[in-house]
Amino acid sequence: MALRNRTLAACALALTLAATLTACGSDHHDLGVEEPAREGLSIEIGGLNYNVFITRQLNLAITPDKAYYEGPPAEPGNTLYGVFILVCNPTEDETILSAADFVVTDNQGEEFEPIELPEENAFAYNQRELTPGECIPQDGSVAQQGPTAGSMLLFDFPLENTENRPLVLEVTSPGTDDHPAETKSFFLDL
Repeated sequence: MALRNRTLAACALALTLAATLTACGSDHHDLGVEEPAREGLSIEIGGLNYNVFITRQLNLAITPDKAYYEGPPAEPGNTLYGVFILVCNPTEDETILSAADFVVTDNQGEEFEPIELPEENAFAYNQRELTPGECIPQDGSVAQQGPTAGSMLLFDFPLENTENRPLVLEVTSPGTDDHPAETKSFFLDL
């Protein structure tokens, strides 16, 4: 009988904790706190849908990665990461300018901006106006057809900062009359 009472007490405690955590979760959202999205999830920012497909370390010594970036390798103690994104205009009648403001922040508050890539780089993300239904990268482009299926933002991180997880990519849309500037974020899966 004592075992049954302990089991019932444990179940009651578990239900109480579950209800408490659920309540905390709803209070969390009621306060307007928004968690960063996970990679692979599309979120709306400034009227456009943004999706971080994958974040991966680049190794410029191997053939596939040489096409992503033809610049100098990372200095000793640093590493290059490509953040591959898809940006689409879901509207039926509105042309919208994509974001140009991207920042990665680690859990220590260190901020990193992407390396500027030449416009002729077929994988580089470049800000531009998207007509209804249009995406970055464009349908049929090398970047869209490639294994990452996205345009690349290139970051040079000190190796020690890659351990300061989570790293979060903040995307800030340019403001317009129809779509005020807003910032949303993604957890990067390093």
